Amino acid sequence: MRMQMEGEKRYALLLAATDSDYVKKLYGGYFNVFVDALGDEGERWDLFRVVEGHFPEMDELENYEAFVVSGSPYDAYGNEHWILKLCLLLQTLSDMQKKVLGICFGHQVLCRALGGKVGKAYTGWDIGVRKIRILNEFLPCNFLELDEIPPTLSIIECHQDEVWDVPVGAEVIAYSDKTRVEMFAFGNHILGIQGHPEYTKDILNNLIDRLLSNDCIERGFGEDVKTQLLMADPDRKYWEKICQSFLKGR
Repeated sequence: MRMQMEGEKRYALLLAATDSDYVKKLYGGYFNVFVDALGDEGERWDLFRVVEGHFPEMDELENYEAFVVSGSPYDAYGNEHWILKLCLLLQTLSDMQKKVLGICFGHQVLCRALGGKVGKAYTGWDIGVRKIRILNEFLPCNFLELDEIPPTLSIIECHQDEVWDVPVGAEVIAYSDKTRVEMFAFGNHILGIQGHPEYTKDILNNLIDRLLSNDCIERGFGEDVKTQLLMADPDRKYWEKICQSFLKGR
């Protein structure tokens, strides 16, 4: 690992999935996908493959500005050793008031770690580009300024689990017609987003192909979603702005 440059701000990606062959070939791995979406010049981003048991050292946590928890094919309510260890880490980071952004699985496991409830989505798989609505009564979240961010945004979704109940003290700050908790905030240091701000449509298309080949979704459903993707686009620039504003306090 290279030496840290003076004044260089450090961020960490807690990767809860293994890289698909497609993402490795086109992007060099999910780490690059996240850094392309969320990173800026002059920053240092470190990768921890938590799904493989690779975690930051406890005495290193203070050195990071913020942490991002990725999506995962695993269930956030599962009891695999690495998931339980991740929950403990997230509790520690929250106690330290460190900023943590959770994406999809990350959103769900953050909720679980802080005392909320997660489980299978009552309405089944949500895959595609979906419009979500931001609740403007929760603008104490200083990273959401609706004079710059539209109240309705489209985002790529791919999940069959969801947040049932947010932790005590947390606020639901966005919803959709499919999912009641699309975003939640806990203070100004925890943000969960059910969708994928970092995904491109080609990443989702490849993921749909893999779900179809593994018989995880029905072929008719998958083909319908792929057709819909031709006519819908996510608001990626707005999502990047929201995430960067949260992580970097701007």
